[in-house]
Amino acid sequence: MGKFNKIEEIHVWKEAIELTEKVYETVNKNNKLQRDFSLAEQLKKSAISIPSNIAEGFERESNKEFIRFLYIAKGSCGELRTQIYIAKKLGYLKGEEYHSLTNLSEKISKMIISLIKSLRQKL
Repeated sequence: MGKFNKIEEIHVWKEAIELTEKVYETVNKNNKLQRDFSLAEQLKKSAISIPSNIAEGFERESNKEFIRFLYIAKGSCGELRTQIYIAKKLGYLKGEEYHSLTNLSEKISKMIISLIKSLRQKL
C-alpha cells in the first residue's frame, strides 16, 4: 500500500488539517462572513473534505483507491480556493487572510499531486 502505517504519518494530511483549522478560525472571527451562512458553511465543508478524503482513501488499503480519493481531495482544494476567492470579491476576506488561505490550499494541492505520482509508481 505505501510507506505509511497510519494516517497521522502523511504530511499532506497534517497540512490539510492545518488548513481546515485556519478556515474555521477565519470564519469564526469574521462577522461579515458568518452572516453569509451558506458561504461560511461551504468554506468549512470544503476544507473538511480535503483531509477527510485523504484519510478515507488511505484507509481503503489499496493504492488505486488511495489515488482515487486523493483526486477527490485535490478537487476539494480547488473548490475551497474558489470559495475563498468569492469571499474576497464579496469583501469578507482581505489581503493576508486571503493570501494565506489561498497559498496553503495551493501548496496542499501540489503535495497531493506529488503523492499521487509516487503512488502510481507502485501500481
